[in-house]
Amino acid sequence: MSSGQRLVSLGLVLLGGCEQKGPAQKAGEKMDKAVEQAGKSLEKAGKKLGDTVDEASKKVRDATK
Repeated sequence: MSSGQRLVSLGLVLLGGCEQKGPAQKAGEKMDKAVEQAGKSLEKAGKKLGDTVDEASKKVRDATK
């Protein structure tokens, strides 16, 4: 095998290794998903709270007429 072929083979092996996810990358992806889900839950809770406040405000306005 020539040195050029060895270099190409080594490059392919190294590039193939980049495709595999290590434990740190997997853990990072899990954390990303957890943060995303938490954000969605907070948005949902915030909207629900806003709706509740709007409804309460309407009831107060109606009661003071």
